Amino acid sequence: MAGDQKPPNAGGSGDYPSGAGQGWTALSYLIGGMLVWGFIGWLIDQWLDLGGIATGIGVVLGMAGGIILVVRRLGTPT
Repeated sequence: MAGDQKPPNAGGSGDYPSGAGQGWTALSYLIGGMLVWGFIGWLIDQWLDLGGIATGIGVVLGMAGGIILVVRRLGTPT
C-alpha cells in the first residue's frame, strides 16, 4: 500500500507543464513582464517627468519579453 505510491515529481529543467498548467504559465509570464517592465517605465517617468511615455514603452517591452519567454519555455516540448 505505502510502497505503491509514486514519489512526487522533482520538477527538473526538462519538465513541461501540461494542459491548463501551460496556459497559466504563459499568462503569468505575459502579465509579470508587463507589470515589472511597466513599473520600471513608471519609475523612469517619475524621475525624468516624461508624461507616461516610458511607462508605455515598458509595458510593450514587457509584453515582448513575455512572448519570448513563452515561446522559449513552452513552444517546443520534446
